[in-house]
Amino acid sequence: MASQEMRLERDSMGELDVPVNAYYGGNTRRAEKNFPISDLRMGRSFIKAIGQIKQSAAVVNLELDSIDEKIANAIIDAAQRVIDGDFDAEFVVDVFQTGSGTSTNMNANEVISNLAIEKLGGELGSRDPVHPNDHVNKGQSSNDVFPTTIHLAAAGAINDNLLPALKQLEDSLRAKSVEFWDVVKTGRTHLQDATPIRLGQEFLGYAGQLEFAGKRAEKALAELSVLALGGTAVGTGIEMHPEFAKRVIARLRDITGLDLSETTNHFQAQSTIDAVVSASGELKSIAVGMLKIANDLRWLGSGPRAGIGEIALPEVQPGSSIMPGKVNPVIPESVAMVAAQVIGNDATITIAGQSGNFELNVMMPVAAHNLLESIDLLANSAKNLAEQCIDDTVATTKGPEMVEQGLAICTALRPFMSYDKAAEIAHMASETNETIRQVALRETDLTEEQLDVALEPLSMTEPKA
Repeated sequence: MASQEMRLERDSMGELDVPVNAYYGGNTRRAEKNFPISDLRMGRSFIKAIGQIKQSAAVVNLELDSIDEKIANAIIDAAQRVIDGDFDAEFVVDVFQTGSGTSTNMNANEVISNLAIEKLGGELGSRDPVHPNDHVNKGQSSNDVFPTTIHLAAAGAINDNLLPALKQLEDSLRAKSVEFWDVVKTGRTHLQDATPIRLGQEFLGYAGQLEFAGKRAEKALAELSVLALGGTAVGTGIEMHPEFAKRVIARLRDITGLDLSETTNHFQAQSTIDAVVSASGELKSIAVGMLKIANDLRWLGSGPRAGIGEIALPEVQPGSSIMPGKVNPVIPESVAMVAAQVIGNDATITIAGQSGNFELNVMMPVAAHNLLESIDLLANSAKNLAEQCIDDTVATTKGPEMVEQGLAICTALRPFMSYDKAAEIAHMASETNETIRQVALRETDLTEEQLDVALEPLSMTEPKA
């Protein structure tokens, strides 16, 4: 294999080789060599967000006469190319890196700097006429840019992807609730037979879970919309124009449509990732709710002959390499695995949140990666569950057929007799394998007409006098 052609660069620590055609520079190259830990890199939403911050910073620095117009315009153009995703491959720093995210911030600074240099006819890696620190990073520090990027990327992903996906799944579940409203089946508590319930009522419960999932996502969005930008190194705003952060955030608000604001306390905003921890907790709650729904779907569709089999899930792929005709509930299974991953991500973020040492949290990159992954996984799985499972799920006749066989319907006899007498009837029915109706007709003075009224399935699915 031929050796890669390199160029020699100098940074504040000395000289090192950088791939000749790379748009990143020496600082990034050092980080690439220092952290050969995994194949995990900051994703598209993070790169887009940091590009938006760098572009907005250049616009504001131009307005404030902090940098030359020609340099500012070149940075603005270069940042747009990063925003558009044309240079994601140049973001080579591992997620497991310096805890402040400085390496990723410098990766962005160097890529944008070199793109601007190229546009102005300069030489890649020369830092002339556009310097990654002096120009692209003007008015900023990694310590306020990185947490701002986390919030901006996560808020955008929640607003643009997660909330619509949760609403789509909620709508699908509500539609099924209406479709299944007249299907009466046996309810279950403790995995044992309970009083009848409409299948539509079960699905209405699932829809309610998604309704509240959306509210939890909105709560996370609101907290993440408060940005740390403006604190620079330790929260004091050193080397920043007093108008810089306010103007940059105003522009970010305009270009994203998000209700963004500057923190009122830069010291807490940079020394903690409390908002990220809180948002992750909301995502975990959403994941737990989706796991409950996925498991219920698996149970309700189990069988189809030797299981519960009250619903038939869409058959989307063969389920076995050895058993012909076997079909498995693969879509709910994928949701369950997503939930497990999100719960695990939250555990990592919880630990990361404890690493706010004095003026800076030093586990921000892994928190960023896990938070954004959780948002993407939940959004994709919610959408997929709606489209590939819920929308084409059908009710079978098994649920209604089993209602008459249920023992818990003896509850409907309570207006006519004591609890103990009703329990006695249920025990007798269980021992003789008869129905509640058959035993009650034999052991009480209730008429068939009275039992028809008392044991009418639909009447047992709502309160009545």
